[in-house]
Amino acid sequence: MSAVMAEMKSIYNESSIKTMSPLEHIRLRPGMYIGRLGNGTHVDDGIYVLMKEVIDNSIDEFIMGAGNRITIRLEDKKVSVRDHGRGIPLGKVIDCVSEINTGAKYNDDVFQFSVGLNGVGTKAVNALSSWFHVKSFRDGKFFEAFFKKGILTSQNEGSTDEPNGTLTEFIPDEEVFGSYSFNDDFITQRLNNYCYLNTGLTLDYNKRIFKSQHGLLDLLEKEVQDNGIYDIIHYRGKMIEFAFTHTREFSGETYFSYVNGQYTSDGGTHQAAFKEGILAGVKEFFKKSTWAPQDVREGIVGAIAIKVQTPVFESQTKNKLGNTEVRMPIINEVKEAIIDHLHKNSDVAQLLNQKILTNENIRKKLSEVKKIAKENAKKISINIPKLKDCKFHLGQTGPHADMGERSMIFLTEGDSASGTLNTARDVMTQAVFSLRGKPLNTNGMAMTEMYKNAELYNVMAALGIENGIEGLRYSKVIFATDADIDGYHIRILLLTYFLSYFEDLIHAGRVWILDTPLFRVRNKSVTTYCYSEEERDNMMKQIRGSEVTRFKGLGEISAKEFGQFIGEDMRLIPVTIDSLADARRAMNFYMGNNTPERRDFIMENLV
Repeated sequence: MSAVMAEMKSIYNESSIKTMSPLEHIRLRPGMYIGRLGNGTHVDDGIYVLMKEVIDNSIDEFIMGAGNRITIRLEDKKVSVRDHGRGIPLGKVIDCVSEINTGAKYNDDVFQFSVGLNGVGTKAVNALSSWFHVKSFRDGKFFEAFFKKGILTSQNEGSTDEPNGTLTEFIPDEEVFGSYSFNDDFITQRLNNYCYLNTGLTLDYNKRIFKSQHGLLDLLEKEVQDNGIYDIIHYRGKMIEFAFTHTREFSGETYFSYVNGQYTSDGGTHQAAFKEGILAGVKEFFKKSTWAPQDVREGIVGAIAIKVQTPVFESQTKNKLGNTEVRMPIINEVKEAIIDHLHKNSDVAQLLNQKILTNENIRKKLSEVKKIAKENAKKISINIPKLKDCKFHLGQTGPHADMGERSMIFLTEGDSASGTLNTARDVMTQAVFSLRGKPLNTNGMAMTEMYKNAELYNVMAALGIENGIEGLRYSKVIFATDADIDGYHIRILLLTYFLSYFEDLIHAGRVWILDTPLFRVRNKSVTTYCYSEEERDNMMKQIRGSEVTRFKGLGEISAKEFGQFIGEDMRLIPVTIDSLADARRAMNFYMGNNTPERRDFIMENLV
């Protein structure tokens, strides 16, 4: 019998070949169209991609000079987007939201700098929604269509006194995404980006208005606030806009880059060219050809937005630009704009020169400390103490590149928790670094102090980020601490460490917090895990004769149980920053030398 079964499995003939409709393919392989699925806890989860694709279509209308207001509503799980653009041609409404490779974005005369998924995005939204409605208003007439899971259910047309434009409404399908919820902070963060990149556009989100008059200048002012050394250098050309300044910090470089209104979180050729252009312009103006790049750019906060008629991205979700032909034009335009600005603003030039000389001085002092730290590390061990490494790492090339993208390192507290993790982990892609106790509070400390602290030095060495996040060895850096006061304290100390010295790691979306269950509720036949007291109470009502276990620490969870919490269904909370200045202000308050103010704050807010 087993031999017959094996033979049947091995049959490969004409009947093995399947042809799927585009709708079936989108629903079967949604990741090919929208990246990840997720449940709404990460800014790149699929429900936000669906929302983004619909808004992008409206942004494209604005870019082409049609309509300067977009109204967005989110009620429970229903998303509604109404623009005042040209409106989809009435005879093509159904095709444009259901037929792959149908749309005006393939016509450069109609859409020159498209933001959306080149005519695919709305079809993906339709296919992945349990309910979808599109209504086009055009010259006194309208046409609307309703869909369920991408299948047309009804249509209607007639006259209207509504102004031109398009209304799109949808509910992401729980059959595809599972149980999900929208995070308002993620949505407002994206809307802020939209308004900074499209001056003159008004976005009305649940009656909150997002609007910018000065583009990237407004973005930088929000990020830097009062921490800038000199007035922000801002330039706007036909195809390029950029802004930057230096802060008083000595913690690397921070960049925000965009292509055709799309935030490229992983940068690309335009961001690299921007950095080269800054270096070239500064060195030429000051006639200092020997200045080191890190001295010129240390502490910089910058943003660049470009328009490209045919952008080439490394993935469907457009996180990294690959166009090589844009490099030299960007370098030259940025360089010339900087030289011109510094000639016209001698006070800015003077402050910039002082910052570079300070960076150079600090780097030389740091170099001496680095030598001592490295020598001490060699004396301890050839390998990094307390690190249980994995086989594959970020940046892996060849047939195992995808394994490197799945790599992660858990920063955990104590040998008990790390012992559980070591036993339960996937040794191919999951590494564990065990902290000895509570890390040093690095708030306000020079980077030289970090090199003098063996544990924090080893964390940096394990991650491979001493010379920037380009050397990062893991796709995700995950804090795995107990869900108690001590565990939260360690999280905060780690956050302070990364914000102090490696904040670009957080901006790149590489830092996460592991969410582990607080309770186990079970009887003889059913076992469930709960992440809150509310979940626990609901499960106790559903499971008869249940017993409840409260996990006090990661070390109390057996390795067999823990394996499922760091597997396919692992729950991760992303660490994000809305504003650099706000983050630093909060860090200085909670981690600084202001004990009396903190004590008063606690007493005033203690319940």
